[in-house]
Amino acid sequence: MWKRLTSFFNNAESKITADRYFEICEQMGTDPDPEKIPVEWADLPVVVQEAVSIFNMLGDRIMADVGYLGKDYTLLTELIKGYGIEDTEIFLEIINWLDSRAIKQSAEYMKRERDKLKRK
Repeated sequence: MWKRLTSFFNNAESKITADRYFEICEQMGTDPDPEKIPVEWADLPVVVQEAVSIFNMLGDRIMADVGYLGKDYTLLTELIKGYGIEDTEIFLEIINWLDSRAIKQSAEYMKRERDKLKRK
């Protein structure tokens, strides 16, 4: 599941969809490799889809000089109850993975921006 989730987000960032992958294979005259077909939203388990949806509903904690600090989990318990999430252990692991990934991306972005300013 983690590999598929990582693949889904990496492909979303690079704007590669399964349809685009098939077009590329057709243009190149090659057969699609099942291992390389981009993961689509519908391919993800329901618990992942629910976790991503709820993660996106949570507020962001941001500081101007630091960037994204993570999600505000104040409403998480209510959202879990409201959406009837049963497997909370894996759900919370997914939420944590998503938050860690977003924090890392923010830190990388802030570093690039600081480096740009230093070069000027």
